[in-house]
Amino acid sequence: MRQPGFSTLLIVIAGVMAALQPAHAFPERPVRVVVPFPPGGGADVTIRIMSDALRAQLGQPIVVENRAGASTIIGTDLVAKARPDGHTLLIVTSTFAINPSLHATLPYDPLKDLAPITLVALTPYIVVVHPSLPVKNIKDLIALAKSKPGELNYASVGNGSSTHLATEMFASRAGVKMVHVPYKGSAPAVTDLIGGHVTTYFGSMPGSLPQARAGKLRALAVTGASRAAAAPDVPTVAESGLPGYEFTAWYGLFAPSGTAPGIIDQLHNAVTKVLDRGDVRERFSAEGNQPSGETPQQFAATVKADIAKYAKIVKDAQIRPD
Repeated sequence: MRQPGFSTLLIVIAGVMAALQPAHAFPERPVRVVVPFPPGGGADVTIRIMSDALRAQLGQPIVVENRAGASTIIGTDLVAKARPDGHTLLIVTSTFAINPSLHATLPYDPLKDLAPITLVALTPYIVVVHPSLPVKNIKDLIALAKSKPGELNYASVGNGSSTHLATEMFASRAGVKMVHVPYKGSAPAVTDLIGGHVTTYFGSMPGSLPQARAGKLRALAVTGASRAAAAPDVPTVAESGLPGYEFTAWYGLFAPSGTAPGIIDQLHNAVTKVLDRGDVRERFSAEGNQPSGETPQQFAATVKADIAKYAKIVKDAQIRPD
């Protein structure tokens, strides 16, 4: 039998190696991260903190694009239908896991049309009020709400959002009735709170804490199980008037379903390296965020569990979509 020549063998080896390589290096152009909220909110601040370090990891610019509306559905659907090549990503809050309980139909399937990359950070909310409201702590807020049933109002970043659920859980456990005023994001909610158009807000730390520090709002408590490193003097809701209450939200990164596992892993590795940087961790801490970095598989399990958890809250509070 004739043996293949050396040149033929080299061609075969080259062909095998080429077949094992991706068709194109990733990323080959700027990576777009869609934020389904207006600028200035927690998810927006979080990705912008990461963007420079993430650019250094990926070797391409990170373009942050705000696509707000319909309780994150517009921006989320945009990414779900994007080309699954890793160049269009989504950063979203726990609202992603709430929407399936609010909408009989969504233009995307949260468990099938988007691929989890990582849980970026966990974050408690901070309860802030307009300075004119005669309350200094959670006990005062509960007492005032009980004395004026249905008169106090509160802001959220949208009907059925995690900020809405956090407040409804509080109201249910405290036995009070407050009027819900939904906004299209944290920034407009905080703006109206500062202006006195609403009285209370269970808001993101990045969007609300700076205003409390500036004296434009009064911080009453944080919603986590323990005090936040960013605001150690602010007690938890549980320790300041409502024992047993705890609500912690998250920021997560997704890609369109069908994105190659190798690209998902590359993105996950890049994000975890960014989250390990001291400067990023310091800025996260200042904003009240706790870096996570769950694997894609772990984050997928978190999302599935939270969809079930939030479904119960939505049912108990009888929350309906707009």
